[in-house]
Amino acid sequence: MNTPFCRFDTPDTVTGWYAIDDRVMGGVSASSMAFHMEGHAVFSGSLSVTNNGGFASVRSPVIASASMGGSACLLTVRGDGKRYKFSIRTGAEFDGVSYQAAFQPPAGEWIMVELASADFIPTWRGRVLDHLPPLDPSSARQVGLLIADQQMGPFKLDLRAIDFVG
Repeated sequence: MNTPFCRFDTPDTVTGWYAIDDRVMGGVSASSMAFHMEGHAVFSGSLSVTNNGGFASVRSPVIASASMGGSACLLTVRGDGKRYKFSIRTGAEFDGVSYQAAFQPPAGEWIMVELASADFIPTWRGRVLDHLPPLDPSSARQVGLLIADQQMGPFKLDLRAIDFVG
């Protein structure tokens, strides 16, 4: 059973998304989430390790977390060949724990990426926290996308939908 979370088919679907880049600690990476007139969202920007930077991300609060049950997340994406992470935050803190699952869609091709709840690793500021329980998607308070791992230069990830399945 699919539970639609977000369909990026109208401009208002990206208004709640905001960037949190390495600029918060002196870096120079930059990203944004924008609507494309073809009916999808675009997470794009440029990644740099200048000034000890190296990450770019966007986040959106979750309005109705009760609809996020299931055992997996299904992303409909078109990548650029780079590796991204989908994140789910379960706490209300700005700088709290983030459960992250990595995915690397092929460049230029729309695909569905399934990320099982077990694929999500609890992290804090990029460090793995191995003492926390597995992800419970129904407790999500925020979702996001992230690029890091020394993948310098421009990046672009197109998104049509985020669903919860299982």
